[in-house]
Order: sequence, then structure tokens, then C-alpha cells
Amino acid sequence: MKLRDLSGTEFPELNEVMRSTLGELEIKSLTADSRKMEPGGLFVALAGSKADGAAFINDAVAKGASLILSGHPADAPVPVLAVSNPRRYLSLAASRFYGAQPQTMVAVTGTAGKTSVASFTRQIWAAAGYAAAQIGTTGVISPSRSDYGSLTTPDPVSLHALLAELAGEGVTHAAMEASSHGLDQHRLDGVKLVAGAFTNLGRDHMDYHPTMENYMAAKMRLFSELLEKGQPAVIFSDDPWSPHAIKAAESAGLDVRTVGRKGNFLTLKRVEHFRHKQMIEIHHQGEIFEVDIPLAGDFQVANALVSAGLAISTGVPVAVALRALEKLVGAAGRLELVGHAKNGALAYVDYAHKPDALENVLTSVRPFTSGRIVVVFGCGGDRDKGKRPIMGEVASRLSDVVIVTDDNPRSEVPETIRSEIMAAAPGALEIADRAQAIRHAVAMLESGDTLIVAGKGHEEGQIVGTTVLPFSDHQQVRSALEETSL
Repeated sequence: MKLRDLSGTEFPELNEVMRSTLGELEIKSLTADSRKMEPGGLFVALAGSKADGAAFINDAVAKGASLILSGHPADAPVPVLAVSNPRRYLSLAASRFYGAQPQTMVAVTGTAGKTSVASFTRQIWAAAGYAAAQIGTTGVISPSRSDYGSLTTPDPVSLHALLAELAGEGVTHAAMEASSHGLDQHRLDGVKLVAGAFTNLGRDHMDYHPTMENYMAAKMRLFSELLEKGQPAVIFSDDPWSPHAIKAAESAGLDVRTVGRKGNFLTLKRVEHFRHKQMIEIHHQGEIFEVDIPLAGDFQVANALVSAGLAISTGVPVAVALRALEKLVGAAGRLELVGHAKNGALAYVDYAHKPDALENVLTSVRPFTSGRIVVVFGCGGDRDKGKRPIMGEVASRLSDVVIVTDDNPRSEVPETIRSEIMAAAPGALEIADRAQAIRHAVAMLESGDTLIVAGKGHEEGQIVGTTVLPFSDHQQVRSALEETSL
């Protein structure tokens, strides 16, 4: 592709360059990772929190880069172009380079629930007969693949290569998660969205965002900059931050569709909780629908409503979308029932690794727990330290037995992390080894108890230092249950 076509018209500072012979330069690849540089490619030097891509320009040139794009002038043996926002340039260029995308793309943002909403939306579309996919924390799922992933929102080059692959496979509808990092770093700027959604906002990523207001503002780029006027914005109505999301969407001229107890699009009128399902009553434009959702927890009702709102807003008939909720399968590691002890006690794995999510999960299992709630959890290293005592307090307040263990300590001293949690969790047990902590919790289960192993969910590794050691909460829980049943 010629540089002129790759660059578009969004960056006026490049207009004169594009009219020169340089605009005719053939670009064979593009990347922001010098290790992936290919001959004849464009290297985009991005400034990050830990490293400046400009430091790797010579590496990129040595591997065949024919052009460098940066946020500032730089010396190099090949032409260097400077633009005001290299991250946005990379996203738009990647979109043009790979071209095809599923024709119906939606994105969901919020602190909790993004993975479930993307999953549920895909399932509703599939029930309506569409070839659908989801992209997010648990990876990529489509009619032809189920690939494990690690990033909520992939980098632009990987993302658009993936979207082109999905379109080539015949996928017409795709739902993706929009993280605050991804939005703030312009990773989604080249995605052609037809609708967006907001779930909720709680404390998370305070190691990246200086304030909650800054965190929310990053989320709201989905509404203020990535959607076009008149497009649907599906917003969960009952979160403390919902009014802020509604205001942002209205200010952007979007078609605001709220869902929940205060919702004006899908109004939740009644919920009846059962052990493995919930019966809900939904009102929509004068019609009443009674739906059995085969999942536990008020938060799953919220996720289901947001998903139905997105599906309806992208052409699925209301009755079809709401009936599809009765067949939902929970996303991997989201209040996922892994098994039960010989005495009937239930064991769940959940991804909850932030205060609000942990509170939602523990609150959700209380109605059907006749015995004790036992929780095993920890906090990640090199991440928001302020949430550690908050999560300790939440666990102590909402469960009967608390076991504090390690969860991706990374470069921090694990004992320090655990002590910061334990300071707000009087009476909690401290078992450093996560596998031992899980076995201890399973061994103490009595009839009527519910075990929640929280923090890692779908993850398949434990990060210690810079090494990822194989580890699965699912496998550990299953093994422990098998041992106790012998």
C-alpha cells in the first residue's frame, strides 16, 4: 500500500509530504515493535511509560524499515515523519492496511462485566442466525476458533489483522471489550463501530489513571470520539456513574438507550433468585417479557440486559434477543461453577480482582448459600496498591472464611502484598502457596457452603517476577475436589 493511502487525511502536518514523491512510497508492513519489523515496512515509534520507541529506531532500520513515524523529529538513515499523535496514526493506518472488518462491530466499556457482555452479545447474535465473534480478555471466540488471549484490547496492528481474518472467515458481527488503557491509547480509533455500551465504574487501574474522574474520561472516549452522532449507546442505568455516562453520550449526540431498573429501553421490573438461575421481568415499549437467565448474580442480570440492548440495537428482534438470554453460557472464569464437594458444597472460580467485582460475586452467592461463604483471593503485584486493604475489608465483611494467598506477585515481595490485605482482614488465614490455599479451602467445606476462588478466573499462569508459571484455578479446584471425594 502506498504511504499516501495508508496515511489518509487526518493529519494535516503530513499533507505536503503526501503530495511529494514520498507519498508514493510502497509500505509493505507496519509495526510499533522493532522485533517484528520486516523489510520495506513502516516503524511507528511510540512513547510509553517504560520505554520510548524512538530508542529502537536503529533496530527497526537494521531489520529493513524504509520509513519511521514518530511524535518528534529523529535522526535516522531513512526518512522520519513527525505527527502529533503517533498512536492514533498507527490505529488508522492499521485499519487501512488490513482493510476488512466484520460489518457490525460493537464495543463495551466499564470496569466489570465487559467480558460477559461481549460473550453474551455474541451468543445472542448467534441465536439470531449471525456468524458472530467476541474479542477480549479471554481471547477470541468465533464459529471457527476459540483462542486464549491475554489483553483486553489488543494493539492496533494485531487487532486489525485479527478483524481482517474474522471477516475473511465470514464473521459479520463482532463484540469487543474496550479497556480504559485501550481507549486512552487510541487502540480502537480505526474500528468502524455501529454501537457502544457502558456497564459500570469501580476502582481499578489506579496505577495508570491519577483519579477516578480521569479513569471515567478515558472510558467515555468510546462515546465522545469513537461513535458517530445518532448511533446507539447502551448504558446500564443503575450504577453510581451511570448519570455521567448518560451525560457524555447525550453530549456526543448519541441515541442513548438505558437498561436496568431505571432503564428507559429495557426496564427491569422484577427479579427472583434461585440457586442456578434467575427469573426476570423486562418491560420494553409496553410489552412485558418474563425470562429465566441460567446464571447467578444481579451483576449477570445487568450484563445480560446490556447485551440484549446491544443486540436489539444492531437489528435482532426484541423477542429473539430476550429469549436467547435463556440459553446463555457464562464467560470463562466468571462465577463459573467448577464442581461440588461430596457433601454438596459448591465451588466457583471468578475473575474478580478489584473491590467492586469481589463485592458483587460474594453478594451474589449469599442468597443460595445456607452455610458459609469461603473465599480464596490475593492481589497482583506492580498494580494499584490502594485496592489491597479495600479488598481485604470486602472479603471480611461479606464472607465467613477468608484465605489470603498469592495472585501474580510479579516483581513485588509476596509477603508484603499479603500483609497489606491482611491488615484489613482480621481473622483471615494466610496461605502463600495458591494451590495449598485452594486445597485447604476445599478440605474445610461443609454441606451448604459455597467456595469462591477469586482473582485469576480464566488465566492459565501465575506471574512470579517476569516468569509465567503454569497455573489454573480451575484445575486446582477440580483436583482438590477429587481428593476430598476419595
